[in-house]
This record gives sequence, structure tokens and C-alpha cells, in this order.
Amino acid sequence: MRTYIGGHQAVSENDFIELALGTPVELWLGFEGESTEERAARLDAARDILADHPEMPDDLIRIAAGLVETHPELFDIVPLSRPARRHTTRKGMAA
Repeated sequence: MRTYIGGHQAVSENDFIELALGTPVELWLGFEGESTEERAARLDAARDILADHPEMPDDLIRIAAGLVETHPELFDIVPLSRPARRHTTRKGMAA
């Protein structure tokens, strides 16, 4: 089965994210090993996109809220137990 969004075929999870955002995820998150110049260019491009589409942050928040509502299991948080702190005494010092 093939999935198309706005005439574009979505093959991978990243394709769905990119089509939802309208931009590659790396534009917003960066990528491992990017140089200072690449980072500056990426951030300049992101600022230009936000200047041209000031409604984009609100749209992204709606998409994220819809995801949380549709798939709450993705955001289940399980508290981790912490080991009890041990109080030790040094000679001449109380814990």
C-alpha cells in the first residue's frame, strides 16, 4: 500500500514528518557533525521560513497536540526509582 500526502509519496517516518512540517527535520534540529558555517546557514534559512510563515509555530503545536491526543502511549512516563542515599560519616564530621 502506498501513502500519498498532497501528491507526494510518504515512504518513511521521516517523509511523514517532513510533509507535515513542510521542511526537512534537519533544518530545525540540525545534524551531527555540522560545521559552524552550516549551522549558521541552517538557522538563517529557518529564520527566513518563519518570517515568511509566521503561523508555522501555531500549526506545529496543533500537529503535536493532535499526535499526543491520537497516540498518548508514546508519551507514557515511567518514574525511575532512585537508590537511597547513604549517609557516611568521616572521622570528626557528621553526616
